[in-house]
Amino acid sequence: MRRYFQLFCFIFCSILCTILLTSCTGTLFDGSRTGNENQLIMSYRIFNTTDSQPLELEKGDVIDAEIICDSGRLWIKIQKDHETPVYAAEKILTSNSFQVPIEESGTYKITVTGEKAKGSVSFKRIEG
Repeated sequence: MRRYFQLFCFIFCSILCTILLTSCTGTLFDGSRTGNENQLIMSYRIFNTTDSQPLELEKGDVIDAEIICDSGRLWIKIQKDHETPVYAAEKILTSNSFQVPIEESGTYKITVTGEKAKGSVSFKRIEG
């Protein structure tokens, strides 16, 4: 009888550990992403990570941005090398469209971080 009890405890503890360990890891990204030197477009049902894309921009270009925030929060930064960001926003909760003028040619990195986010982002280069 004691053996059955030990076996039952072992199986129960194994199942409990499996459930606890799998519930700790959540989905980081569930959606689609397109990115190249001219654009970053993402649409997601779940976004709990950071993603970035370098854009090759010339002086006079404009980044046309559209943020759709259905839920969760976003952080966005557009920065050339290690210089001061040309655009930065924290804890974005609402949808928004804006343009960022580029005053100096170079490679700009767009970084997007999501926390329980659902929606989409679009950053497209408009040649100046």
